[in-house]
Amino acid sequence: MNGMHPFRVLRAKPLWIVNAVITGVLALLFTVFYVGANIDPADHAKKLPVGLVNADAGAAVGGKQVNLGARITGSIKKSPTDEGKIDWKVMDEKEVKEELGEGKLYGALVVPGNFTSSVTALTSTAGAKSPVRPTLTVLTNQSAGSMGSSLARTASTAAAESASLQVGKELTAQSGAGQAKLPAAARVLLADPAAVTVEDGHPLDSHSGLGLTAFYYALVLVVCGMLSANVISGQADHALGYTHNDMGPVRLHRPLIRATRAQTLAISSTLMIGLSLLMGTMVMVGAVGIMGMDASHLPLLWLYSVCAIAVSGIGALALLAVFGTPGMLVVTLVFIGMAVPTAGATTPIEALPGFYRFLAEFEPLRQITGGVRSILYYDAQADAGLARGWVMMAAGLGVAGLFGFGVTGWYDRKGLHRIPAETKPDGTAVPV
Repeated sequence: MNGMHPFRVLRAKPLWIVNAVITGVLALLFTVFYVGANIDPADHAKKLPVGLVNADAGAAVGGKQVNLGARITGSIKKSPTDEGKIDWKVMDEKEVKEELGEGKLYGALVVPGNFTSSVTALTSTAGAKSPVRPTLTVLTNQSAGSMGSSLARTASTAAAESASLQVGKELTAQSGAGQAKLPAAARVLLADPAAVTVEDGHPLDSHSGLGLTAFYYALVLVVCGMLSANVISGQADHALGYTHNDMGPVRLHRPLIRATRAQTLAISSTLMIGLSLLMGTMVMVGAVGIMGMDASHLPLLWLYSVCAIAVSGIGALALLAVFGTPGMLVVTLVFIGMAVPTAGATTPIEALPGFYRFLAEFEPLRQITGGVRSILYYDAQADAGLARGWVMMAAGLGVAGLFGFGVTGWYDRKGLHRIPAETKPDGTAVPV
C-alpha cells in the first residue's frame, strides 16, 4: 500500500470530469424529456380526435325543411380556426358512445334531436313568456386522459359557442321587423340561442383516479421490472462469485463459478420470469386489495401484470448485460426518462411535439399503459389498446432477447469473459 489518504482521490481531475459529464447529461436529458414534452400541449396539439354528432331531426320553417344541426356540424368540420389541432370525426350517437368507450375519442360535441324545433320556437310570438333555450352537449372522456379530455372540452365548448352566435345572427337577420313582436326574453336568446352543457361521456368508478390509475399501475409494473433487474443482476453475479455482496458492515463472497456472459444473462432472465409471478401478484394485492383501486377482469389483469414486469425486467437485464455499469443509466432513460412523458397519460400523444410522438410508438410504458387502461376502463376490449399491448410486449421481448443474447454472445466469442482478477491482501493482482 502506498499510504495515500483516501480523500486525496478528490484531487484527481478525471474523477470530477467523468462524473460531471454523466450527471450533467443526465440532468439535461431528463429536463428535455419531461419539461419539453409538457411545456405547451395546446400549441403542439395536432388532430386530437373529437366526435361530432348531429342528432337533430330538423323542423319545417316557412314551408321548408330546415336542419340547423347539420348546418352547425358542417361549419365546425370546415372551420379553419382550430388550425388542424382538432380532428372532428362526424358520427352518429351509437358510434360516439362506442369510441368513447374504447378511448379513441377525447370528447364529443352533440347536437340534440330537437335542436332546430327548439331554436325556431324562440321566434314564435305564440311562445311562452319564458322560452326554453336549446342545448348543445359537450361530452368529456377522462378515461382517455385528463389533459386530452380538457383540451377536447375547451375546443368543443368554443366551437359550440361560436356556432350558437352564428345561428343567432342568421335568425336575427331572418326575423327582421318581427323581432318587435317577440317576448323580451326571446329577443335576448335569439342573439345567442344555444346553451352549452358538459357531461361525462364515459363515466368511471370513484376509485379510478380520474382516469389516471391505469397510468400509475402501469408505471409500477415498469418500475418493478426495471429495479428488480438491477437487484437480480447483482445477486446473480454474487451467486456466481463475480462480485462481493455487502450486507451492512459484512462483505460476503462466494467461490467463482465460471459462466459466459450469455449464460449469466440466461440465469438472470430465468430469475426474472420466476419472480415476476410474485411481483405481479403483490402489485395487484397492493393496488386492488389494500388500496381499493377499481378493477375488473382480475385474472387477465394479473396475467398482464406478470408479463409486463417480466418483459420490462428482461429488457433492462439485456441493457445491463450489454453496457455493464453504465447500463443502469441507459435503463433509467429508456424506461423512465423517455417513457413517462410519452405514455399518453398526462399529455395526450396528439399534443406532443413530433419527436416525442415518434418515441411513443415503441416506448414500453405507453404500450403497457394502453393495455392496462383497456382492462380497467374499457371492459378489456382488444381494440381499446389491449391487443396492441400484447403485440408490443411480445415484440419488445423478442428485441431484448436478440439484442441481449446477440451482443453478449459476440462478447463471449471475442474472448471478453467476465473473469475477475483475484487479489492479495496488499492489493496486487493474482493471475487466474
